[in-house]
Amino acid sequence: VQLQAFGGGLVQPGGSLRLSCAASGRFVSINVWSWYRQAPGKQRELVASIGSIGSANYGDSVKGRFTMSRDNAKKVYLQMSSLKPEDRAVYYCKARSAGNQYWGQGTQVTVSS
Repeated sequence: VQLQAFGGGLVQPGGSLRLSCAASGRFVSINVWSWYRQAPGKQRELVASIGSIGSANYGDSVKGRFTMSRDNAKKVYLQMSSLKPEDRAVYYCKARSAGNQYWGQGTQVTVSS
């Protein structure tokens, strides 16, 4: 499974961005999709995750501001609203399939005026 994340960029505080993550390659199904982020000097943290059924779960710092969704079996989104400077980080998508985990390359999100 190859994952490609895109949609990052520079946005002002209070603004919005939508990240996308697309999977390619040969795989049966992706059981769990996740978004993580890593800010400079900090550990990577879980932002949101979603399984094959049910709704997404969110980290406390993004609840009410971020929404994760699945488009189909090969693509997920992370809609980020009311962005804050502390949301600045490299955002990574991760997929779990057949007991294996796969990471995308990361996309930079910068929140600054």
